[in-house]
Amino acid sequence: MPTTTAAERRAAERADYDAYLAECPARQLLDRIGDKWVSLVVNALADGPQRYSELRRRLAGVSEKMLTQTLRALERDGLLTRTVTPTVPARVDYALTPLGRDLLPLMRAIKTWAEAHMPDVLAARDAFDREALAAR
Repeated sequence: MPTTTAAERRAAERADYDAYLAECPARQLLDRIGDKWVSLVVNALADGPQRYSELRRRLAGVSEKMLTQTLRALERDGLLTRTVTPTVPARVDYALTPLGRDLLPLMRAIKTWAEAHMPDVLAARDAFDREALAAR
């Protein structure tokens, strides 16, 4: 029986991921990074570490609960780090890891695309809604 190196085993494991399958870990990761708050947090951390309160102010509309859940999930997935500095009060900073920085260009591109194409999307929505209303 031939032996395989660790790199060969990792490559074989990667080949087994198929996001179209319900139980695939890659699908779970796609679910995570497809969340609007994840995209906004990753983009917000592009310029460097930020405190929780800075992120909350920057991400208009996010609740404390949702921001906390999002940050914990990103930390669990290895996309950001949480650093506690023992001061009074304690200082907590969040920063992208190398893995998170690798994801950043994709998230930035989606955000940029959405901002640039919003007029087209709004026009399409209006046309769709007018047609749907006319069909009633």
